[in-house]
Amino acid sequence: MDIDIDKDVCIGAGQCALAAPRVFTQDDDGYSMLVPGREDGSGDPMVREAARACPVGAITVSETASG
Repeated sequence: MDIDIDKDVCIGAGQCALAAPRVFTQDDDGYSMLVPGREDGSGDPMVREAARACPVGAITVSETASG
């Protein structure tokens, strides 16, 4: 799974961190970031819900190509 956070769009609402706290957190300025070591979503079923919960659509989730 590939997770992208558009830092130019993020407003720091924190909905992603509330929906999937094992994958998303907030930096010192309150903007969304991925938890270190969880950049691939780590199988968390709430990752897509976190992306949908973002009020400005700053999070994109896509499947990575299997090799």
